[in-house]
Amino acid sequence: MGRSLGRRFRWFWAAYAVSAFGTWLAFDAFALIAILALDAGPAEVSTLAAAGLAIGAVVAVPLGPWVEFRRKRPVMIGMDLVRFAALMSVPAAYVLGRLSFAQLLVVAVVVGAADIAFTAASGACLKALVRPEDLLVANGRFEATTWTATALGPPLGTAAIGLVGPVASVAANAASFLLSAAGIRAIGGREPHPARSATPSRPRAADLLEGWRYILAGPVLRPLFFNTVLVNGLIMAASPLLAVLMLGDLGFTPWQYGLAFGVPCVGGLIGSRLARPLLARYGQHRVMLVAGTLRACWPLGLTFVGPGPTGLFLVIAVELGLITCVGVFNPVFATYRLQQLPPDRIARTLSAWSITGKATVAAMTGVWGLLAGLTGPRIAIAIAGLLLLATPFLLPRHKNADQAPSERRTPA
Repeated sequence: MGRSLGRRFRWFWAAYAVSAFGTWLAFDAFALIAILALDAGPAEVSTLAAAGLAIGAVVAVPLGPWVEFRRKRPVMIGMDLVRFAALMSVPAAYVLGRLSFAQLLVVAVVVGAADIAFTAASGACLKALVRPEDLLVANGRFEATTWTATALGPPLGTAAIGLVGPVASVAANAASFLLSAAGIRAIGGREPHPARSATPSRPRAADLLEGWRYILAGPVLRPLFFNTVLVNGLIMAASPLLAVLMLGDLGFTPWQYGLAFGVPCVGGLIGSRLARPLLARYGQHRVMLVAGTLRACWPLGLTFVGPGPTGLFLVIAVELGLITCVGVFNPVFATYRLQQLPPDRIARTLSAWSITGKATVAAMTGVWGLLAGLTGPRIAIAIAGLLLLATPFLLPRHKNADQAPSERRTPA
């Protein structure tokens, strides 16, 4: 992991790091603002979380084809500036006494759509920026950075809200996107304009679906797509229910809840550092299959959480195991996915993947909220855990996962 990938990658990594920390500083910030500043109730807070994801994903559908045939770094800088402007409107409106729930919803949608476009462009940028043999190292560094930000950001963000006010972390997040844009600008060098091949100047309706067509036509990408979307959706759907169970029924304090999810983030650092030596020893296919299977086995353990220190230790142990497996799986998966994609399909495919993931999380969060209302949070968490046990069957089962068929024919 100490291997140098060059000055240009370091600027890219720095831009990623500062925006990741900013994002996690503002974790759940809109919900807190809605509650503390706008007296919003549970229904409004849930609507803000789900609608921001779902509508943002729909708005982002035409962005994949638009990003594909443009230089990626200007797109990334533009999306950073869009997110900066949208987020800064929140503290500005708050100071002027004009902040409303509708504004929070609009900003959530704009930021969600810009996130998807940025992610699509960044994958293509990374593949062009580093050598193929360095992709796993680069993705491992991004994964380690993500988990570091996840561990440190929320406690610092909530502390800032307590000291400065409810919009402090949003302002910090906005500033992080401005710094990210500066870091991407500092990469330097000339980025060639992508060739348009036979694509018309204005995307047709069929072009909007090209990312999904490419995924679903791939015998290995297709099951991996369903696996990752379902795993993330089920894990995220159960997350608010665990908060209700721990903070409500079991009587844990907020600091204990924060500890239960902050400490296990060290597993992400461990996993991201293990990914490369494990891949060198066992191969890409086996690592992805084993880590992907193990990450689906842990969440069921959260069904058995009880009160007191034993319950807290159980949550920490389960989350540590889950996050360590995710820390191994994610960089291997991200590298493999980029290896499968030809340069003229990266942005559209990653955009389709991200849109589906966000929409699935929004839908499953809503469904599991209704399920918990009927059965109770513990049973709903158990159902999510049981369904997760079936997801490893969607992982690639054959060793052609070790190949990089990015030059396979594009489906008609």
